[in-house]
Formats: sequence, C-alpha cells, structure tokens
Amino acid sequence: MSSERQSAGSALLVRPATFGFNPEAAQSNAFANPSGHPEISNRVLAEFDAVADRLGRAGIDVHVFEDTPDPPKPDAIFPNNWISFHADGTVAIYPMAAETRRRERNPEAIKDLLERSSFEVRRIVDLTEHEQHGRSLEGTGSLILDRPRRRAFASVSPRTDPSVIRDFDEQLGYSTFVFDAADRSGRPIYHTNVLMSLGTRFAVLCLEAVAAVHRRELVEEIEASGRTLIAVDFGQLKRFACNLIELRGGRGESVIALSSAALAGFHPEQRRTLERFGDLADTAIPTIERVGGGSVRCMIADVHLPRRA
Repeated sequence: MSSERQSAGSALLVRPATFGFNPEAAQSNAFANPSGHPEISNRVLAEFDAVADRLGRAGIDVHVFEDTPDPPKPDAIFPNNWISFHADGTVAIYPMAAETRRRERNPEAIKDLLERSSFEVRRIVDLTEHEQHGRSLEGTGSLILDRPRRRAFASVSPRTDPSVIRDFDEQLGYSTFVFDAADRSGRPIYHTNVLMSLGTRFAVLCLEAVAAVHRRELVEEIEASGRTLIAVDFGQLKRFACNLIELRGGRGESVIALSSAALAGFHPEQRRTLERFGDLADTAIPTIERVGGGSVRCMIADVHLPRRA
C-alpha cells in the first residue's frame, strides 16, 4: 500500500480551440460520430464551461489550460489520455495511437501552469518512444489506477498495448491486471475507462463486456480491495455510466463527477448505492459525448502532485 489517496482535490481541464470529429481516432472509437452541425464550437465551449463551473461549485480546485487553434487538435478536450499526475511528484507522458492526437501533448506548458499554482513536479516519465514501434498506452483512458494499492487495470485494445503497460509498471511501481473486453459486436472497447472506474470505496464495471475468462478474477480483485461493485450493462455503458471520476472537495468530501446522461443511465437502486460514496456532480455534455466519443472522466486529468509549502 502507498500513501497516495485514490481521489485528488485538483483537476486539470483543457478548453478546446478546435473541437470536432476526428476520423482517425474514430477508427477505434465506436462512440464518436460526425457532428453535422455548424454551431458545434459554441455548443462544446458552453458544455465545457458548464463542467468546469460544476466542478468548481462542488469544491474542486480546477485549473483550465487554454488550447491553441494551430495546429488543430480536435480531441484536446481529453487530456487524461496523454498525461497523468502522481503524489510523488511524477508526471507521466503517454504514447498515442492516432498521429492527430500526438499534437495535444504540451507537457512544459502544463508544468508551468501547475507550478504557478505551487504544484511540484519532481520527475517526468516519458513513454512516447513506443510510438516508433506502433505501440500506445493512452493514460488514464487505458489504465484504471488503484493508487493506494499501486494496482492498475487495463483492457487490451489498439490504444492499450501490453508491452507499454509493462514499461509503465516498471517505471511507476505498479502491477497491472490486463484483460480483454469487447462490445456487443466483439470489437475491443477502445479505452478501459469506458467500461470501468474506481473510487475510494466503490467500482463501476460493465461486467458483460469483460471476456468470460477474466470476469471472476477481476471481480475478486475488486472485492479484495474492499470496494462495492456496481455492475452495469451494455446499454448503460453506451451512456457512459462507467466514465466517471471520484474527486475530493475542499472539505475533504467525495465528489463523483459524471455526465447527466451517465447519471440518468443508472437504475434507482444503483444511484442510491453511488450516492453513499459521494456527492454526484453531473453536467449535460451531449455534443462532447456524441462527437468526441468521450465523457466527463475523459475530460479530467486528476492532479495528485504535491504542493510546495
């Protein structure tokens, strides 16, 4: 066990300058769809600002990085796919499957932004050399981190390569449970955080998406960690019910951030269970979900870095 807490009190968000449908990324993301709407930019910025405002009102320390329009970065709103922050001062930078998404990486600017708020960066682990060999691991999209136990969970996909996971484990001191998961058509689910999330005392998982050979062991892992399992089905997965994140408010209270569609997807009993573990902070982001193929958890890079005294 490490001293790192599961939830962070701070969150990094990237306000997009050129959000849009990314055909290259959509090759492996079945959730993304062309927009066909001329006012998409205004809609997305309004949805983004609503998420930032909702988190702020819930007591989360929100840091917004302004994306630049050149070069265009249609998925910049999802920073957790290329960067993660850790309590020992480590920042990890990840290899991306789509070349168009590699433009999003701007670690020095993010480092400057956070250091101005007295966060301390002590080490940078750069895994991006794997791109030269066609391998990717897309941050906390690919990896679900059990931070106190130094355990991670990852479903294999074109964006989540086991050899990069081994490198991550070695450099960050983790042990990752690797499994297979697919949608109803048998297509690998592009990111693990679409089918699984971990809070301090709960887990949300689409169990029927997990390959039968791995289900029992995965459930046993979750139960061994002392978490309550909330099992959702494919229909709820499609509404991004698993794509949520537990954060920590200013008084130390748990805040569970998710989209309004995700919240509406939970059955009443499941919602009551989730409410036992934190205040539910939901925001409607239909354009981001439909066009970008990601939801609230994808928008948040949770900042676990230490702060200078």
